[in-house]
Amino acid sequence: MSHRAAVLCATAALLAGSLTAAPAATAGDAAPAAPPVWKKCGTSDHPTLQCASVSVPLDHGRPAGGTITLALSRVPHTARSYQGPLLVNPGGPGGSGRTLAGFVASSLPKEVAARYDVIGFDPRGVGASEPALDCRPGHFAPVRPDSLPDTPAAEKANLARARSFADACGGKYARVLPYLDTVSAARDLDVIRAALGAERISYFGYSYGTYLGAVYARLHPERVRRLVLDSVVDPDEVWYEANLRQDLAFDDRHRAFLAWVAAHDAAYHLGTDPGRVEERWYAMRTALAREPAGGTVGAAELEDTFLPGAYYNGYWPYLAEAFAAYAEDGESGPLVEAYEDFGAVDAEGDNGYSVYTSVQCRDAGWPRDWERWRKDNWAVYAKAPFMTWNNAWYNAPCAFWPTGSRRPVDVANAGLPPALLFQATGDAATPYEGAVTTRRLLRGARLVVEEGGGNHGVTLSGNACLDAHLAAYLTDGTVPRGDGGGADAVCPALPDPEPLTSKAASSSARGSALHGLLGFRR
Repeated sequence: MSHRAAVLCATAALLAGSLTAAPAATAGDAAPAAPPVWKKCGTSDHPTLQCASVSVPLDHGRPAGGTITLALSRVPHTARSYQGPLLVNPGGPGGSGRTLAGFVASSLPKEVAARYDVIGFDPRGVGASEPALDCRPGHFAPVRPDSLPDTPAAEKANLARARSFADACGGKYARVLPYLDTVSAARDLDVIRAALGAERISYFGYSYGTYLGAVYARLHPERVRRLVLDSVVDPDEVWYEANLRQDLAFDDRHRAFLAWVAAHDAAYHLGTDPGRVEERWYAMRTALAREPAGGTVGAAELEDTFLPGAYYNGYWPYLAEAFAAYAEDGESGPLVEAYEDFGAVDAEGDNGYSVYTSVQCRDAGWPRDWERWRKDNWAVYAKAPFMTWNNAWYNAPCAFWPTGSRRPVDVANAGLPPALLFQATGDAATPYEGAVTTRRLLRGARLVVEEGGGNHGVTLSGNACLDAHLAAYLTDGTVPRGDGGGADAVCPALPDPEPLTSKAASSSARGSALHGLLGFRR
């Protein structure tokens, strides 16, 4: 993610998945860890932020076999009614969480945040943690091969990229790859808990962070005080199946964007019929496959640029302007700028993708027969052409991954205090069914639904109804009364954005701040 993307609204959050029965070896006390030594690292936005690090075993099964380092951040509590640490995670796998601590602490009501030490952390392999992975720098440098493998040459080129990435990871990080997975990251959380001197922790995770939280709760239910899961991954679909289901949802969300463009024809002049607007978008894709805009934005880069719009509708006005400039006026500049803002991958993105693949490929089994990938993805593409093959190539290194895979973990849990789940009905990155499944698996859990919403990551984004439920839960554990069915409380979605004006841009600032931190597709 580029710096400009973070400032403008940059990116928004990722995939889904899950783990099956937690091995007995995962229980027990965390390995001893020295208390963090906190130092000031405040910013203008978050002046009380502090930073530290903690050592964790590389292999939790052999605590004496060597350690790695996790980077932490903290906004300390100020109230006398202290409720312990609240660990926050933005998703991924591969997302850096240190800045999220400041955002959460400043976005919650002051009287709620004051009761917690809000703790951010970079999971193993990520960001300021050591070692930080970067398997193949520049892997996403433009212009990449067209993601649509409609010729043998296109398929061969994309397969070569996927295999080279897997080989590079295996060559550079053979020592650590066997220990980059969700179970190991969950065990790290318990080391952090012990280092903080807390008997129990509260946890607040977005996207993949919901899965990490559910796995930690499975391993240590007695150490969970409160558990908030926002935009919930489906724990029955780790990970291959999750990506195929996600492709269908991404296509629906992209069509919602195109319908929004059609509804604002006065601003964009691309037509009032959503079907016609869709035809023009794919015509743009075809043209860019032949001649990349500015020598930079080919077909694959175009998909990367518009994917964030499937995560967060606050990006729609920016994307629509770039689309209109190219399709109506033949101008490449706005499209190249949109790619730099939303789709380009920098060193931070290279690190995030390296951890993403390492965790996903290790977490569960993936097909090793490329014919299975080819058959499944062409079948999904026939229904959902927007991101199916782009997403397939994003995950394709798992077909060649150098380590073996774990068995998935069953996150079903009868030993937790009530957890609170949040979900938009039209979320594409983590479709709604995953939240319903997780609510059923976590006994006593409650689900708050944003009806008609399509964004990924919905709390602390400006919806006062959702945030009131969050604040009540973090204050004293209050959850809505459920009937054992689907949603336990329903909040109306915020309206879709308007075409760009200074007022519209400022009104979306809070949501864009969150989505810049969540990242996308990681």
